[in-house]
Amino acid sequence: MEAIAQGMVRRTGRWPIVPISLQPLLHHACSSATRLAILLSLLPLGCNHAQSIPESAPGAPMVRVLVLENRPRVNLTASEAPSVHVGTGAAQPLDISPGAAIPVSLTALGWKLGAARLGFGQLTVEPASDGTVRVDGHAYRGRYRFIPRGGGTFDVVNDVDVDGYLMGVLPKEMYASWHKESYRALAVVARTYAVYVSRTNAAASGYDLFADTRSMMYGGMDAESAKSRAAVEATRGIVLAYGAPGQEKIFKAYYSSCCGGVTQDASDAFGEPPIEPLSEQNIGPRCTESPYFNWPTVTISRTELTRRIRLWGAHNNAPEANIGPVLRIDILSSNHFGRPASFIITDTRGYQYRLNCEDTRLAINTDANGGATLPSSFCRPVNSATDIRFTQGHGYGHGVGLCQWCTQHEAIAGVPYRQIVLSAFPKAVLLKAY
Repeated sequence: MEAIAQGMVRRTGRWPIVPISLQPLLHHACSSATRLAILLSLLPLGCNHAQSIPESAPGAPMVRVLVLENRPRVNLTASEAPSVHVGTGAAQPLDISPGAAIPVSLTALGWKLGAARLGFGQLTVEPASDGTVRVDGHAYRGRYRFIPRGGGTFDVVNDVDVDGYLMGVLPKEMYASWHKESYRALAVVARTYAVYVSRTNAAASGYDLFADTRSMMYGGMDAESAKSRAAVEATRGIVLAYGAPGQEKIFKAYYSSCCGGVTQDASDAFGEPPIEPLSEQNIGPRCTESPYFNWPTVTISRTELTRRIRLWGAHNNAPEANIGPVLRIDILSSNHFGRPASFIITDTRGYQYRLNCEDTRLAINTDANGGATLPSSFCRPVNSATDIRFTQGHGYGHGVGLCQWCTQHEAIAGVPYRQIVLSAFPKAVLLKAY
């Protein structure tokens, strides 16, 4: 998701007061394992989850985060000797001097760690304790898995319990100066997103989450702060759910930087099945302190738009890969509050391509090479002979679910995190999962 690294917010108005309390479905008489099992059993049918990673001792579910991709080599350092094993082989201590860097590579003869050769398969490194092993200079809680990709390259995946993960997410997604209730609100939403994705992802993929905006920004232990750790602990186990009483399901809780006054439905943004907590809302001028609440006209030549949209189509195996020279871009539909929901792109041959709002933004921003980009799809295109101007722009990011700048405004106004979260996701409830 979009980190908020663009400005600071001040708004007017208050969200309506919604009574909040943790629902009795998952009361404390249940064990942590039972509460989590109930929620996970209520995920949509057809979900797959990798059972190969263990649950952490306190009950927080594990997530698998892709921290390095397609690397031919990384450097490993350790302050205490970790254990390593390949495939299902027995674990053995790694002989490494404290602070010394040893290269890790995948050769034709298998894994090579310094001078040691360890054979073929998935390489697992188990630190003696959190923070004692660094990969390319970065320390993460949990363990590391090195997964071969072919051609001598590999991915590095961090298996970490969701709360340890969140401690390294919040400081990358929010300003250090922001209110503790903002941090707590985001902890709940990010936890819900991470648990949902990790429990609906296919086991064969090897990982659940990216360490960047494709999922959430994640900096591991180096990014953690006292505020992020306190927020995670204060909200421990709390997630969002939706459904009939007793049948609530965790859902894919989204957030973005600035909604621009109107959020959008996840079905419009991503083509997902509509559910009420992820429907559009007319928030009003509450995130006006963001420099992107209103943004100036963005002008891009039709020639450049053609290049970008073709490239986006090629990357996504979509018909737009073969689009002719772009003639115009128009709004095809808008939500109840006037935010564009879909666009239609017409080329000079008269062929038309319909895209949802987020695909349109992503296509327009593909391979910009430092050129002009759209902060959001909340804008109106104006077509001319040589270029297209995107006017009346509002917001930053996809605008689904929780608005981070709105969250900060409410926190400063004294609204507790539970109220902030429930206001952002209509008809949702807060449950204690573990």
